[in-house]
Amino acid sequence: MKTALITGITGQDGSYLAELLLDKGYRVVGMTRRSSTVTDERIAHLEGKIEIVAGDLLDAVSLQDALRRVRPDEVYNLASQSFVPTSWNQPVLTGEITGLGVTRMLEAIRAIDPSIRFYQASSSEMFGKVREEPQSETTPFHPRSPYGVAKAYGHFLTVNYRESYDLYAVSGILFNHESPRRGMEFVTRKITAGAARIAQHGGSLALGNLDAERDWGFAGDYVEAMWRMLQQPEPSDYVIGTGITHSVRELCRIAFARVGLDYRDHVTTDPALFRPAEVDHLRADPAKAWRDLSWKPTTTFHELVEMMVDHDRVRVAA
Repeated sequence: MKTALITGITGQDGSYLAELLLDKGYRVVGMTRRSSTVTDERIAHLEGKIEIVAGDLLDAVSLQDALRRVRPDEVYNLASQSFVPTSWNQPVLTGEITGLGVTRMLEAIRAIDPSIRFYQASSSEMFGKVREEPQSETTPFHPRSPYGVAKAYGHFLTVNYRESYDLYAVSGILFNHESPRRGMEFVTRKITAGAARIAQHGGSLALGNLDAERDWGFAGDYVEAMWRMLQQPEPSDYVIGTGITHSVRELCRIAFARVGLDYRDHVTTDPALFRPAEVDHLRADPAKAWRDLSWKPTTTFHELVEMMVDHDRVRVAA
C-alpha cells in the first residue's frame, strides 16, 4: 500500500484527489493547519477513511515532523493562498505560502527522505500576459498578479530541485478547474450560486470583466492527471487543460439558462471588480499530457456549469 500526503486536502482539489487515491488503494494522509474554525466540510464524508496530520507551509519544522510521522511515498502540494484578488491585498502572505512554502516542503523532503515523489500545483496564471497561443510547457511566463508570481517561483524551484538534487519533483500547470466544491469567492461559483439564488429569490449579480476568457475543466478530471504525473518513469512537467476557451459571459449565459433566466436581465458590471492587471485570455496546449499520460478531460464545459448550478439550486432550496 502506497502512502500519499496531501497538503491542502480540505480544498476543492485536495478532496477530489483524496477520493481518487483511496479508490486506488492508497493510505491517504491530509496535512492541515491548526485552526479554531471548521474548514473540513469538503472532506467530512471521508472521515474514518483518511488520516490528518498537523503542518503548516509557513513552518519548516512542522513539515519535517509531518514527513517523519507519515513516511509518504508521494507528496501532493496543493496548499496555497489561491484566490487571485486576495493576492493584491496580501502579497507578502501569498508569497510566503504559495512561493516560499514550496521551498520549505522541498527542503523537508530532501532532509527526511529524498526518494519521496513530489507534485507541485502550478497554475496557468503564471502565463498571465500570454506570449503565445495556446500555452504549452515551453511558453514563457508573464504573471500579472502576486499569486501568479508566487506560483512561478514555486514552479521554477521545483524544476531547480529536480535538476540540482535529482529529486522526483514535477509541476502540473493546471488551467482553471472547477466543481460544486469550488469556493464561493471564485467567479465560476459566484455565478452558479448567483443564478440559483436569483431563480429562487430574485435580485442581481455584480461581476467584473465578462469578456475574460479561460480554459475551464472539471476538478475531478484534473486530479487524475496529478496522480498520473507521479507514476511516470521520469519526472516531467505538464500543462493540463481542455484546449478550449470560454468567456465569463458564456458561463453566465449557460448558468442562468439552466434556471430558465436570461443573464442579461440580472448581471451587472462593476468596475471595482476588475483586476489591477487583467489576464484576458488563457488556453492550454495539453498535447504532451494527452500523449504521455494518456489523460484527457471527460467533462465538457457545458456539463460542468450545469452540474454546479444544479448543486447550488439544491443548496439554496434547503
